Amino acid sequence: MQSLTKTAAAPGRSALSGLVGNTPLLRVSEPLAPAGRGFWAKLEGFNPGGIKDRPGLHMVERARARGDLRPGGRIIESTSGTLGLGLALAGMVYGHPVTLVTDPGLEVSMTRLLTAYGAQVNVVSEPHPTGGWQQARRERVQLLLEQHPDSWCPDQYSNPDNVAAYTPLALELASEMGHIDVLVCSVGTGGHSAGVSRVLRQLYPELTVVGVDTTGSTIFGQPARPRLMRGLGSSIYPRNVAYGNFSEVHWVAPHEAVWACRQLAASHYATGGWSVGAVALVAGWLARTTPADARIVAVFPDGPQRYLGTVYDDDYCAAHGLLDGPPAPEPDLIGRLDEKEVTAWTRCTTVVDPLTLQGTRLGVAEDVPGVEPEATEENR
Repeated sequence: MQSLTKTAAAPGRSALSGLVGNTPLLRVSEPLAPAGRGFWAKLEGFNPGGIKDRPGLHMVERARARGDLRPGGRIIESTSGTLGLGLALAGMVYGHPVTLVTDPGLEVSMTRLLTAYGAQVNVVSEPHPTGGWQQARRERVQLLLEQHPDSWCPDQYSNPDNVAAYTPLALELASEMGHIDVLVCSVGTGGHSAGVSRVLRQLYPELTVVGVDTTGSTIFGQPARPRLMRGLGSSIYPRNVAYGNFSEVHWVAPHEAVWACRQLAASHYATGGWSVGAVALVAGWLARTTPADARIVAVFPDGPQRYLGTVYDDDYCAAHGLLDGPPAPEPDLIGRLDEKEVTAWTRCTTVVDPLTLQGTRLGVAEDVPGVEPEATEENR
């Protein structure tokens, strides 16, 4: 009877993890690309919690296999949303309590959802004097790790399992597309852009990889500034970012991402958050400017649900100056990552690790109400 009970429990857990992956592809064309041209969007929002379900499950599974996370041990991590959903799922699948450290910028709806999924949500009340909300969250994580024996933190920014988790996503794309010429990914912790591009570069050596960041992010050598967009960007230099894989990087401003999100929603009945809008804007431009037969794939990390009070709220967008019309038809071009501070859609075709640039200032954004100045993709 005991063996039957154990056998019966396993399919339930497998059924939960089986909800992740094999997400659909959508062909996106007008109005983001001209008639007859377009790109393919991988809709990761069709995972139960979004793209971060993949690393949430994988990082926990590997930590358990190594013995870093013991049976029943508590998972503790800093997050601003989407990774929290993935870790809540992993905690349910593998039987671990989950504590997620966040800040007042997390949407109320996301807090309620994480709580409903069984996670404890721990909110820091004050930003760190120099490191902002992110440093405050990280210090709280360390404090909680000390308080809970056998607890474990995924450390998504430097955990190689975060990168390896996206191998199945890359293989799904290769199987579905047959051939890929251009890959477009948002960048936060660097996990999915590094993991997917690493595999696809092996299959398609001539692959062009385009990274999409937000203005005010330090990831690609810009100074840290207060940031409205959550889900991409950083105020630190995540070591999972595979700088050598990128052919170019684009920075997108919040009003430009909002415009693209709403265009997607009105024309394709599929859209998402800040990252999705930024990626779609860049992918649409690539569809206009690369050869017509180029196969372009863009990764859409999530869906629109958590952004109904921001990206899709007219009052919110008007208050933040996000409804001022469409972006420029072409991005500005700079020759060096730190050539000047960018404030609107801009691209650079020379990508290096910004820590190798002389004179790079490791600035930290000052925190302002309602603005997220910290790393988020992950800290998604």
